[in-house]
Amino acid sequence: MKIDSVIFDLDGVLVFSDKYHYLAWKKMADEIGVYFDEEINNRLRGVSRMASLEIILENYNGAPLSDVQKEELAAKKNGYYRELLANMQPKDVSDNVRYTLDQLKKDGYKIAIGSSSKNTKFILERVGLNGVFDAISDGTNIVNSKPDPEVFLKAAGFLESEPGRCLVVEDSESGIDAAVAGGMFSAAIGDATKCGKSDYCINRLSDLVGILGTDKYCS
Repeated sequence: MKIDSVIFDLDGVLVFSDKYHYLAWKKMADEIGVYFDEEINNRLRGVSRMASLEIILENYNGAPLSDVQKEELAAKKNGYYRELLANMQPKDVSDNVRYTLDQLKKDGYKIAIGSSSKNTKFILERVGLNGVFDAISDGTNIVNSKPDPEVFLKAAGFLESEPGRCLVVEDSESGIDAAVAGGMFSAAIGDATKCGKSDYCINRLSDLVGILGTDKYCS
């Protein structure tokens, strides 16, 4: 079936705020005496805020934390993260990304964001991509984070497109798993190309323009 819509993960695909996530989680973890490094941070990619916190708390040895305390820790991390995100500017979106989005729209594809982040709209505004997408599905309208397909299925619904006509672009294995679970095509970029589960593998975003509508599957 012909693809008519493209759904993009945000961080690691269109923008790169991994360093801000790391610094914010690191600051929060240090405050409660929990060891946290970049290897642990890599496990948080594509994972919701509360699920990320639970991963970090695997190294926690203090008194048991209540759900309220965990919510407070997650909120504190998000506060640190938003302070860092304020440094983002339109120049943080590459010319290659802007070209790809413009070209896909010119070619008649509907485009959407499918991100677990509750800061999606804030980030899009900071980098000048607000108003570019036909739909946004993010952490504010989902219950289940990736690898559950909910965020992508809702994006498809917002676009009024069938899941089988959507292509998801992801940089994490959990995101690729979510696309597959949702019955969608998937294009892996970055670390996700190593998982061997996607329909397409791309080196840079503009490769999408050349491969859409072809049978050039990655092995």
